[in-house]
Amino acid sequence: MSLLLSCASARTSNLFCSSQKVNGRERDLKYPIPLNHNKDLNFLIKKLAPPLTAVLLAVSPFCFPPESLGQTLDIQRGATLFNRACIGCHDTGGNIIQPGATLFTKDLERNGVDTEEEIYRVTYFGKGRMPGFGEKCTPRGQCTFGPRLQDEEIKLLAEFVKFQADQGWPNVSTD
Repeated sequence: MSLLLSCASARTSNLFCSSQKVNGRERDLKYPIPLNHNKDLNFLIKKLAPPLTAVLLAVSPFCFPPESLGQTLDIQRGATLFNRACIGCHDTGGNIIQPGATLFTKDLERNGVDTEEEIYRVTYFGKGRMPGFGEKCTPRGQCTFGPRLQDEEIKLLAEFVKFQADQGWPNVSTD
C-alpha cells in the first residue's frame, strides 16, 4: 500500500494537506492537516541550537585558536631561548658587560635599537661588545663562540626582548 499526501500552499509559511493518494487513487481527507513550516522550523531551532552551540564552542579553540594564544606561546619560546642564550649577560633586562646598553626601553631608544628589526639585527650580527648569534654572522671575532641560533630563533628573541622592554622587564618565566 502506498500513501502520498498531496499538499497545497495557502501561503508560503503554511501548507495544508487536504488529499492523499492510496494505491494511485486520490482521496480527499475528511480533516485537512495544517503544516506550519515556521512553527516547525522554530521548534527545530530551539531544540537543536543549544547542543550545536555547545559543540561549536567546545571545538572552536582547536579550529580557531585566539591570536593571543599564539602570541603567548611565542613569548614563552622566546623566554626559553633568552634563558638559554642571553641571560648570562642580560639577566632581568640589564647588561653586566656594558651598563649603558641594557634591554630597557630608554637604553634601547638611546642606542637606536628600539624596534624588533633592530634587535634582530644586533642579535644576529652583534654590536660593540655584544657578539652576534646568527648562523652566518661574520667576522668571526664579532660572533659568539657558542652555538649559533637559527633565524626563527633570533626572530623569537627579538619579539621577546621588545615585549619585555615594553613591559618594563617583569619576571622572565618559561612556564
